[in-house]
Amino acid sequence: MGRMRAGLAVALGVLTILPGGGAAAYSVYVSNERSNTVAVVDPETLTVSKTIPVGRRPRGITFSHDYKHLYVCVGDDDRVDVIDTASGTVVDSLPSGPDPELFVLHPQKPVLYIANEDDNMVTVVDTQTRRVLGEIQVGVEPEGMGISPDGTVLVNTSETTNMAHFIDTTSLQITDNVLVDSRPRVAQFTPDGRHVWVSSEIGGTVSVIDMQTRQVVHKIGFEVRGVPKEAIQAVGIELTADGSTAFVALGPSNRVAEVDQKTYAVRRYHLVGQRVWNLALSPDGKRLYTTNGVSNDVSVIDVAAGKVIKSLPVGDSPWGVAVKP
Repeated sequence: MGRMRAGLAVALGVLTILPGGGAAAYSVYVSNERSNTVAVVDPETLTVSKTIPVGRRPRGITFSHDYKHLYVCVGDDDRVDVIDTASGTVVDSLPSGPDPELFVLHPQKPVLYIANEDDNMVTVVDTQTRRVLGEIQVGVEPEGMGISPDGTVLVNTSETTNMAHFIDTTSLQITDNVLVDSRPRVAQFTPDGRHVWVSSEIGGTVSVIDMQTRQVVHKIGFEVRGVPKEAIQAVGIELTADGSTAFVALGPSNRVAEVDQKTYAVRRYHLVGQRVWNLALSPDGKRLYTTNGVSNDVSVIDVAAGKVIKSLPVGDSPWGVAVKP
C-alpha cells in the first residue's frame, strides 16, 4: 500500500517508545463501516484518542502524499470524504461513482483511482482540482486497487468476474486480464514491482502474478487446524517494505497468515478478532494492526513475539486501517 513516507506528526500524532530505545511518532486510523466514523488509535496507550464522524458506510482509507489529509470512501453517499489530520475533521469531499469501496493514490501524482462497486467502473480523480479525469470500464463488482511503484500500471480486481485487470495509467486502457480464484478482493504490488499479489475471498487463496508475463506464477493456499476450509477467506494483504514477509487476513477464520515473500511458505498463523478484514503495519514494522468486523475491534500483533498484545474496541464493523507516520 509508497504509503509509509516519513513525516512530522501533528495534532493527532503521538510519541511511542519502541523496543530497543528508539522513538517514533505515528497514529492509526480505522474506518468503521456501520458507525459512520473514523477512529484514531493512540499506539502508546492503545486506546481510541478521537472519533471522527464521516459519511455513510466508510470503508477504504488512504493518505495524501504529505499525510495532511485522509481520504475515506463513503459508499452509501457515493463520494470520498477528506479529513484534515491536524484538526481531525472532514473539510472536503471528492466525486466518485456509485458505492466507492477501495482506491489507491498514484505514488507521484495527486490522483486517486477509485473502484465503484455498483457501476463496474474505476473513477480517476485529481485530488487538488477535484476534477474527474476519466472513467475505466472494468469487470463486475470492482474492489481491489493496486498500483506499481513507478505508477505506470494499475491493477483492479473484479469480485464477480474473478479477474485482475491491468490498466495503463497513461492511456487509462486495460492491457491485460488475468483470471484468479473466486471473489478477488485486494491487489498489492511487491516493493520491487515485479509481482502483484491478489487475494481471493471465496477461493481462499492468494495469486502471485508476474508483471512481465502477466501470468499467475504461484498460488498460496492456507490450512488452519480445526477451521473448516470455507471459513478461510483471504482478504487484506500487507507486504513488508524489505521484501521479506507478507501478512494475509483470512476473514472468518479469525486468523492472519504470516508468509515468506520469497518462498511463499506460511510461517505461522496469528489468532485475532472475529472476521479480520484489513491490515496495516507500524512504520518500524514491529506491530501489525488488524480490523475485525464482527468483534468490532482492532487486534495489535507484536510481530517478533508472534502474539496479540491487545484487542481494543474502535466502533461498529471496523473495515479499513491506515497508519500515519
